[in-house]
Amino acid sequence: MVFAPSFEVAEKINTHLGWIGNLKSDGRPILGLDCKELAKIVFNISPECMIIPAHAWTPWFSIFGSFSGFDSIEECFEEYTKNIFAIETGLSSDPEMNWRLSKLDKITLISNSDAHSPGKIGREVNILEGEEISYNLIKEVIKSGAYAENSAKLRMIKTIEFFPEEGKYHWDGHRNCDLCLEPEESLKYNNLCPRCGKPLTIGVMNRVCQLADRKAGEKPEKFIPFQRMIPLEEIIADVLGIGTGTKGVLAQYKSLIKGLGNEFKILLSATKGEIASSSMPEIAEAVERVRQGRISIQPGYDGEFGKISVFGEKEERPKTRGGQETLF
Repeated sequence: MVFAPSFEVAEKINTHLGWIGNLKSDGRPILGLDCKELAKIVFNISPECMIIPAHAWTPWFSIFGSFSGFDSIEECFEEYTKNIFAIETGLSSDPEMNWRLSKLDKITLISNSDAHSPGKIGREVNILEGEEISYNLIKEVIKSGAYAENSAKLRMIKTIEFFPEEGKYHWDGHRNCDLCLEPEESLKYNNLCPRCGKPLTIGVMNRVCQLADRKAGEKPEKFIPFQRMIPLEEIIADVLGIGTGTKGVLAQYKSLIKGLGNEFKILLSATKGEIASSSMPEIAEAVERVRQGRISIQPGYDGEFGKISVFGEKEERPKTRGGQETLF
């Protein structure tokens, strides 16, 4: 991710990068150059810019991905490492996983959504709080991270995270063979698919384990808190037992937004009673369970999103008021 202090600087960066690659393909730029060269171009145009490696652990085209070739920020950016003070954790990892690497203790962990998918904006979020906001203040907040003073004009108080198991590359696997494996299982097969013999796509959890110098659950001395959340549309779809984007899900979604204001309020602070009055008691209970982390997810792998079950497969499933079976 490239941050620029002005539209003029952004234009200069786009012009320069446009000479190298295609900036208009599929809404995502395609550039054939090293990260170090990108940093050289960007910081020569303006030293006030920021570069933050995005979805830092996914297998392809990420700084720590299993196919990227880098085990550290220093390997990737070399002399420009001093300008890299944050990474974006991506859907398939969360801060707790990143805390296992002590070399990231002073690297700020931010969580962003895909700008090329408007309906997905907000499924991962950085929450800033303070008296005022500006580019320079945002840069200072990201640079100082958990070490920011409480008296600062602006500070990051927490991030909202996908459950990492729901991400498309959390565990290892081979999509063509319908095979999903924990890192320990992959090791038994020498990272080769036991069904076809081809290399497995090594996921984020495996890669974190490879580079970690802390045990799971250990934390650095200072860190920014986080909260895991599932997008509201997915919760509704799970309760109704139908797909996201369907008419029934959209009707419940619109009813909740009309009654309570916005998705963040519904997911983070609205009471069960408020949610139930604007939709259904089953949806209110589901949101409460997500807040408490009382869900089950079949982890994602090799480009396949994980599968959510808010209520679990063993629980009784009575009919909802609309006649559709729920996961109760």
